[in-house]
Amino acid sequence: MAGLSCGIVGLPNVGKSTLFNAVTASRAPASNYPFCTIDPNVGVVEVYDPRLEVLKNLSGSEKILYATTEFVDIAGLVEGASKGEGLGNAFLTHIRNVDAIIHVVRCFESGDVIHVKGRVNPIEDIEIINLELILSDLSSCEASLQRLEKQLKVKKDVEPVFKALSKVRDHLNQTLPVRSLVLTDEEKELLLPYPFLTMKRVLYAANVSENDVPSMENPYVQQVREFASKEGNSVIPICAKIEEEIAQLPAAERKEFLESLGFSESGLQRLIKESFHMLGLISYITTGEIETRAWTIHKGMTAQQAAGKIHSDIEKGFIRAEVITFDDFVNFKGRVGCKEAGKVRSEGKQYIVQDGDIILFLHSS
Repeated sequence: MAGLSCGIVGLPNVGKSTLFNAVTASRAPASNYPFCTIDPNVGVVEVYDPRLEVLKNLSGSEKILYATTEFVDIAGLVEGASKGEGLGNAFLTHIRNVDAIIHVVRCFESGDVIHVKGRVNPIEDIEIINLELILSDLSSCEASLQRLEKQLKVKKDVEPVFKALSKVRDHLNQTLPVRSLVLTDEEKELLLPYPFLTMKRVLYAANVSENDVPSMENPYVQQVREFASKEGNSVIPICAKIEEEIAQLPAAERKEFLESLGFSESGLQRLIKESFHMLGLISYITTGEIETRAWTIHKGMTAQQAAGKIHSDIEKGFIRAEVITFDDFVNFKGRVGCKEAGKVRSEGKQYIVQDGDIILFLHSS
């Protein structure tokens, strides 16, 4: 199972399918007409982490298993989608199931690629998508409130949920996303069963042309940055066309190609890094003769909770965790050297796992 799931959304012909082809090195159709992606395409991408190669060599591991990110290419939205225009509400279920939204915004001019509105205006594009998501949330919120209103007559315990949803409805009626609504911890808990689309964090992928490489900047990108900063969201400029070309190269040639363009890492790597950061995700590592593997967890998780990512039995039977920092593992040439140097820490259930921790879990069977 992927450690992180991101839905790629945006208006038709902004570069969603081209980006999807790039990030998954797969062949989702990317034709020059709206709705070329009818059903969601799903691809799982390895999250490149240079630490794993180092640890593999030190441990003599047979293989590396990177953390993964799942990308879902969701059919293009149009104005009025929440009312059934275009593909209607078909996209909504797919967005509900992802952890975060990657909103691809067209930040390039091209006479060869038709814009659904006939002109390039990234802020208008963003607002069209945002409004459709808000309208969809409003519709589902009002339906939930109607159901709860009937239950209130006989079940007084649903009143707190009703009040929390009423607060959400009033906020949405101001055409504001749920993520910008200030909620108490209790209200957040009560709203967990209601997966509002606009509650999800958004990362804007500003899709630029090959002419904007390597600076990745132009007036359109600046407009998106200003808009995103007001929302508290991030922007990653990418050139989907170049990313697709990179993905088609043999792995050994990609680094050289990136350097020839003036990049130290691909747009995909920057996109995944920012997604992890945005959602508060980190990786811990297990390493041995069989494999070196990265495990994705939420920042702030305890050692016992992290153990559950490997297997629920390890979490239940947790005794202790032997923890080594990445730097110590490298400096003292592996686990044996770290033990001799006293660099292996014994941590209990409540230890807060840090990014890059190398952990061996001891547990009862």
